[in-house]
Amino acid sequence: MMRTLSSLARLARAGFMLARYDAIFPREYQDKFPPSLRGFAAFTRLISRSGEAANPGERLARALEKLGPSYVKFGQVLATRADVVGERFARGLSRLQDQMPAFAQDKAIAIVERELDGPLSAHFEQFGEPMNAASVAQVHRARTTDGRDVAVKILRPGIERRLARDIRAMRLGAGIVQRMVPAAKRLEPVKFVETVARATELETDLRLEAAAASELAEAAAIAENYRIPEVDWERSSKRVLTTQWIDGIPLTDLEQLDAAGIDRTALAVALTRAFLATALETGVFHADMHAGNLFADRAGNLWAVDFGIMGRIGRDERRFLATILHGFLTRDYKRAAHAHFEAGYVPARHAIDDFASALRAVGEPIFGKRADEVPMSRVLLQLFEITDLFDMHLRPELVMLQKTMVQSEGVARQLNPQHDMWAASAPVVEQWMKRELGPEGMAADLLEDFTRLRSSVRKLPEAIEDWAEAGARLRAGEVRLDADSLDRLAGRQNSGRVWRWIGYGVLAGLAGVAGAAIFALT
Repeated sequence: MMRTLSSLARLARAGFMLARYDAIFPREYQDKFPPSLRGFAAFTRLISRSGEAANPGERLARALEKLGPSYVKFGQVLATRADVVGERFARGLSRLQDQMPAFAQDKAIAIVERELDGPLSAHFEQFGEPMNAASVAQVHRARTTDGRDVAVKILRPGIERRLARDIRAMRLGAGIVQRMVPAAKRLEPVKFVETVARATELETDLRLEAAAASELAEAAAIAENYRIPEVDWERSSKRVLTTQWIDGIPLTDLEQLDAAGIDRTALAVALTRAFLATALETGVFHADMHAGNLFADRAGNLWAVDFGIMGRIGRDERRFLATILHGFLTRDYKRAAHAHFEAGYVPARHAIDDFASALRAVGEPIFGKRADEVPMSRVLLQLFEITDLFDMHLRPELVMLQKTMVQSEGVARQLNPQHDMWAASAPVVEQWMKRELGPEGMAADLLEDFTRLRSSVRKLPEAIEDWAEAGARLRAGEVRLDADSLDRLAGRQNSGRVWRWIGYGVLAGLAGVAGAAIFALT
């Protein structure tokens, strides 16, 4: 009860803080609100502070900073989408990417010494002031006792408790929205918050982040000009992560990139392909690709840091994703529609041809267009209307993928306003499709099917024993069926006999195939 009241209080505080900074219904957008909201919007501005920033994005950034790290993550995604929220608004939000206040140096040193079990001098000959402070942790530049320059990431004191309180409030808010707003149900706000909550829990254990960095480094080897810093395992723990120091230029500093002669167009292409290659080829991808986490070195290589949020998708989801993207790239909207239905993204009661036509309405106006020629806010609105028309629900397992696609494409647009996402994506998607749908992919499917069949056959004796035990208990009267169940069974008895014998035949055939498979695999 007390936790619920506390969460309600935090939700109320969030609403108050947004109103306080005139960020919930910004005055600049008064004329865009429906008439029913304008009066309420004017009321909320009665409590707004005077003298705040003129940029509504900066006001929202300040409010989110006050509210805490979980809210900051949301603002970081918006900051990459100038094409959606507007250039001015995104510029105001950009402070969230790498300009959070740092905590004291003496606290940082105390955490390092406690976590690494010894004095600072036993591990580092130099340990500088914080170079970068983000919502969950801050980074110091240091030099190890063996002379290597490294980045030392340290969790903020008490961050776990603060994140847990934020997540409880978000869970409560998502539940209220799902119950009170019928239109929001298909967006699965509760499942969305659970996905974010799980990712946040993982983000507060830097040992897991070290493992994620190591895993992503292996995946990044398949992508051109994509680099991941090496982990110093000896100097890493739950609250401290030490990695190779990167002498790079943050992608937030476009002027410095230009001064260094780095080709921003090529960098935007590398970013798009790095994300797609790792996601499609390995099912592992960096799931927090905002510009503050990305750097370019003098050779034009793209470096990623901060591996607290990693995305993973299974082989089936990767195949559906690639088929959908390939359908758009080749303008084969029927194929893309089939992939949506096969994946279960669109309920079977709808017609595939209707959905293919809807995808065509989205794809044709933007096919082959440069980023500066595509009003992405209008495209997103159209996609939202289509998902509503075809009863499509948000897929929690794809939340991180969708979020990262939005982020990486937004950063690519910042690097090159004329970025052609289609041209950049095509080689990666086509190469993956040729392999997955060619002989190599068919062989992998066959091996996977045989492996599953072998596992199922091994479980068959146990299943038969369970059926026999259930039948014995039913005959002994230990298990009783209600009248409705008996009526349904009686009604199906005659027709069931035919299907039962067919089932026996199929089972016998499968047993023969399984025997051959087991013989071949053992």
